[in-house]
Amino acid sequence: MGRKKLTAKQHEFLQFLIDHTRETGVWPTYREIIDHFGYSSPNSVTQNLKALHRKGHLTRDDQGYHLAPRYQEQEEPGIPVKGIISAGSLQEAVEADLGTITLDMLFPNLDKIFAIRVSGQSMRGANIHDGDYVLLVDEDIPEGGIGAVLYDGETSLKQVYHDENGLRLEPCNPEYDDIHIQPDVFEEVTILGRYVGHVNENGIHKKGRSGSPMAH
Repeated sequence: MGRKKLTAKQHEFLQFLIDHTRETGVWPTYREIIDHFGYSSPNSVTQNLKALHRKGHLTRDDQGYHLAPRYQEQEEPGIPVKGIISAGSLQEAVEADLGTITLDMLFPNLDKIFAIRVSGQSMRGANIHDGDYVLLVDEDIPEGGIGAVLYDGETSLKQVYHDENGLRLEPCNPEYDDIHIQPDVFEEVTILGRYVGHVNENGIHKKGRSGSPMAH
């Protein structure tokens, strides 16, 4: 079963199971879970367990629920959340272990995302450079959005536009020319994926609301 996106509350519930199991070596009791989250009834525990099992994060046998093998072998990669900081009035800093920020949280449709390495500088104006890894999701590319297409046996990462003259693939670098594809050859164009971010030595860069990479 493929891993599916968790809600924030489900992620917190799963993280509690992981932390408790690793720290104590045993599965938490219903009472321990209820006390930790302040649930009013055991039904809330049952519903969360069923949801995590349905989404592939837990397994189940005659002995009950267990963490999926990947959680038993090693910690889920992520960025540790060390506390809370005020963005309003000044207040005392709160330090705590609040779990981790994982790729699931950064990219909710992680199960549909794949990466392609960039060759060339045609997208330099979008802060996408030679050697970067672009993250693509298997979806259509919106008008003016960045995406990868396959045409005439070659792949290309460009901004995609439609007009009366056909399809226009526009680079983000004035040193490169637009690619124009006539309407009668549209069937030869394959959309590989919509750009959602890229990765390089400076970290992970997510797509901004405008469709371009967020500035860092």
